[in-house]
Amino acid sequence: MIKLKRQKSHENSREIYLILDNIRSVHNVGSIFRTAETLGISKIFCIGTTPTPKDRFNRKRSDMAKVALGAEDLIPWEYAEDAVSLVKKLQKDKFTVIALEQNEKSIDYKEIKINKDEDDKLAIILGNEVTGVSANLLQMSDIIAEIPIRGKKESLNVSISAGIFLYRLLDK
Repeated sequence: MIKLKRQKSHENSREIYLILDNIRSVHNVGSIFRTAETLGISKIFCIGTTPTPKDRFNRKRSDMAKVALGAEDLIPWEYAEDAVSLVKKLQKDKFTVIALEQNEKSIDYKEIKINKDEDDKLAIILGNEVTGVSANLLQMSDIIAEIPIRGKKESLNVSISAGIFLYRLLDK
């Protein structure tokens, strides 16, 4: 295991939410929780079929805990069935919504700049491993970001994409 040097404060001064749009894999979700906690993400919303840290009987999921290594207990999370209503509410609350997805309207993720001194609030949508971010959420997004692919495969794993994108966006 690689241990990274902890900064004096790893919490962000701004609100940054992740919206996990129908992600199927418990392991991907656990990995995203772990990465998000290391970056001081404010909250994670699990949407639709996305597994949550607790099962339907409100018991801790050992399969997620095995990957998240306690991050699921440290970062606030909430389940929401309807992502469209959630995104509308966040936009009304002045969140900038960024979807991470391959799309004809997407821009290279390296072109996205955020000013750490501003009070901008961010909501970042990560999509299903096969179908990606839902079309209706893409239409609602303020920005669609894409990580360029140089190899023959069409995409990266969602948890890997989340790590690449979040570290690039927030560690400047």
